[in-house]
Amino acid sequence: MDKNTVIGFVLIAVVLIGFSWWNKPSEEQVKAQQEQLAKEKAQREQQQKQEAALKEQQQLAKDSARQDSTALFHSALNGSAQELTLKNEKVELTLNTQGGTVTKAVIKGFKDRVGKPDVTLFDEKEQRLAYRMDGKEININTADLFFTPSEQSDSTLTLTATAGQGQQLEMRYRLGKDYMLHFSLRAKGMEGLFPTNTTKMNILWEDKCRQQEKGFSFENRYATLTYKEKDSGTDYLSETQEKVDEKIEETLDWVAFKNQFFSAMMIAKNDFTNATLTSIPQQKGSGYLKQYRALVETSFDPSGANATELEFYYGPNDFRLLQDVEEQSTFGKDLKMERLVYLGWPLFRVINRWFTLYVFDWLTGLKINMGIVLIIITLILKVITYPLVKKSYMSSAKMRVLKPKLEEATKQYNKPEDQMQKQQAMMQLYSQYGVSPLSGCLPMLIQMPIWIAMFNFVPNAIQLRGESFLWIDDLSTYDPIIEWGKNVWLIGDHLSLTCILFCVSNLLYSWMTMRQQRDQMVGNQAQQMKMMQWMMFLMPVMFFFIFNDYSSGLNFYYFISLFFSAAIMWTLRKTTNDEKLLAILEANYQERKKNPQKKTGGLAARLEAMQKQQQEMQRRREELERRKRGGK
Repeated sequence: MDKNTVIGFVLIAVVLIGFSWWNKPSEEQVKAQQEQLAKEKAQREQQQKQEAALKEQQQLAKDSARQDSTALFHSALNGSAQELTLKNEKVELTLNTQGGTVTKAVIKGFKDRVGKPDVTLFDEKEQRLAYRMDGKEININTADLFFTPSEQSDSTLTLTATAGQGQQLEMRYRLGKDYMLHFSLRAKGMEGLFPTNTTKMNILWEDKCRQQEKGFSFENRYATLTYKEKDSGTDYLSETQEKVDEKIEETLDWVAFKNQFFSAMMIAKNDFTNATLTSIPQQKGSGYLKQYRALVETSFDPSGANATELEFYYGPNDFRLLQDVEEQSTFGKDLKMERLVYLGWPLFRVINRWFTLYVFDWLTGLKINMGIVLIIITLILKVITYPLVKKSYMSSAKMRVLKPKLEEATKQYNKPEDQMQKQQAMMQLYSQYGVSPLSGCLPMLIQMPIWIAMFNFVPNAIQLRGESFLWIDDLSTYDPIIEWGKNVWLIGDHLSLTCILFCVSNLLYSWMTMRQQRDQMVGNQAQQMKMMQWMMFLMPVMFFFIFNDYSSGLNFYYFISLFFSAAIMWTLRKTTNDEKLLAILEANYQERKKNPQKKTGGLAARLEAMQKQQQEMQRRREELERRKRGGK
């Protein structure tokens, strides 16, 4: 790998890391943002109260002018709230007869962050769901109605609100075998209450997303309001910025209120349209990650011939599980529910989707510890990439043993203006000995996509949640060796041991890499590369400030990966005989010398062709300059 290539890779990494670090707000900025958010929230609440009061006054005026509608839902507007339960082995849902919707969802079999045996996704204080229908003379809001239950069992429930004689709103619920809840809303005998062109109703869904994990900042990165566009992929609102009343022009299949490992999803049989979505980040220490709101439209048939059908998913963000649950949907859509588990950009998603997931499924099926699973995945990846890594190392080793010859061949090109001739002389010598200098870049090119793919996979693997390994209590969150309870700029409120190990191993690997490169540098190249070497050593320090908040599983994977990379590099160095390697290169040189007509293949041929092209271009420029001077 030549100097310019290495500098290019380093600068790209530094720019990415520096950009992330630079955009991380200071403690004062965070405090100011929180105060601004609180102020804006108070203003919105005040505005909403004023609008609600105005609407209430308008509604009272309209109601008083329409005495013929006073009997509508008269009996359903009064009553006492009753809680009802639907449950199976995986989930327990509480419904309230006032409003007729799910007010509490408990996911079984997953401990919450304080050690309780089940996770409460939301309760009546955090969740609100209402269906609104605009009539000719009065608007119907199911949140105001008291429903009468019937046909109740552990998995089924019918709720009815009576509007008048022969006029009803009927809700039917059916809980599937695990996390899918099927729902239908049907109007009976109410077609005369609505305009003849009525085909839609509004749904207002609100939720305060609970903090379920120990690490607020890390979990908050993966808490997003996610939605799927019809006949397309998924998208989401910003996980870091406040988004209020974002208009979504596309037709949607579903909307999900998601945190790192659990989600509540609402799916429409006949699509969602005119969606307005809101996601507001919450303050650390509040117990909540985001304030979510979705206002959407979906089909509604006042005649009752066709019911409004929805499905709800209350469960874990498990890739394979979501694929299985999607098969329980009765809507016949390609819902892509597994996209709730983010696997990265297209290239990295392919790696995770068609390699990492299958290996991970196989290893977890063996019922072994998750820490061991991460080690085995690392070993498998190292075995797969070893031939290319070895080839890359041998290319670097060839450049190292040729260093004396390179210095001899280029000693006359030590002036700054002679650097092009120096590079050309080096390329020519490499070509004569059959060495490809760019092959030394392969380890970085090989490992980078895998590293980024695992960066997306590990934090979203719910199988790591609550799993301990060695000193690590939970592989899905940070592993503090010391905590001080107060946020310190850049560091946070703790020190993560796996992050320290990762950064130390990164320093070791960087030192070994730079030493290997230094051994093959010619002339004053080593002096010129000093600044880049310092930058390479600075990167692990910058990684510490970025990854101290990340999951111990991810940091542990990076630590093990770098440890094995360093071990492979050390082993190859110890087992490479420089004298034998130089003898092989000399034999290659003599063979090419005896057969000058033999063409050089592969990368070496392309480098030689590039060199000749550069020489020809340089010759033409010099000739043009001579002609210009001659013309003067």
